[in-house]
Amino acid sequence: MMSDMEIPTETLSETEHYMIWASQEPDGETVYHIDLGPVTLHFFREEWQEFMQLVRQVKGV
Repeated sequence: MMSDMEIPTETLSETEHYMIWASQEPDGETVYHIDLGPVTLHFFREEWQEFMQLVRQVKGV
């Protein structure tokens, strides 16, 4: 049983030093997180989609 304070999370990708994961917030919003050592970036769904578009453009270079 989940307490009111637990937020469901899912690891999307992980290496030895970095991780990308998503959380399902209580208001129903999915938030994506990128942990890069001491820095963590947080993206709401629309921001995440734009970020992924940026990554795809770099990948094509």
